[in-house]
Amino acid sequence: MNRIVRNVLATALTAGALTAAVAPAAVAAEQAPSVAGVQAQVRNPKTVKAADYNQARSTLANAGSKTAAKSHPAHGTNDVPVSYGTSLLAAARDEFRAADKNLPPKDKKSDMSIAHYNAIHSAAKTMGIDTW
Repeated sequence: MNRIVRNVLATALTAGALTAAVAPAAVAAEQAPSVAGVQAQVRNPKTVKAADYNQARSTLANAGSKTAAKSHPAHGTNDVPVSYGTSLLAAARDEFRAADKNLPPKDKKSDMSIAHYNAIHSAAKTMGIDTW
């Protein structure tokens, strides 16, 4: 009887030790990208600094976005919701694509002029937004 109990305890301890040793490796493997060549999706921040939003808004307005020019600058607060920035970027993107639809393909990137593309991505980088 003592031998059976001892064997059961030894088996349980061994299984527990193996689980503890394998768990960190499994978690690390789960966090790593599983497919080579696929970009990891970076999440947008929850808020954007008001100064960054205003700078991005100015960048888009200077590039010709009427939506950005009509939008109000953020004031009286340190941060604004990230949805303000994503909405601003999406509206400017759609506006630029509509304005640039007749350009030849060699002068476009992502269905808009290269200057508009650069302005959108500069504004997004200023706000720290990756997806919009």
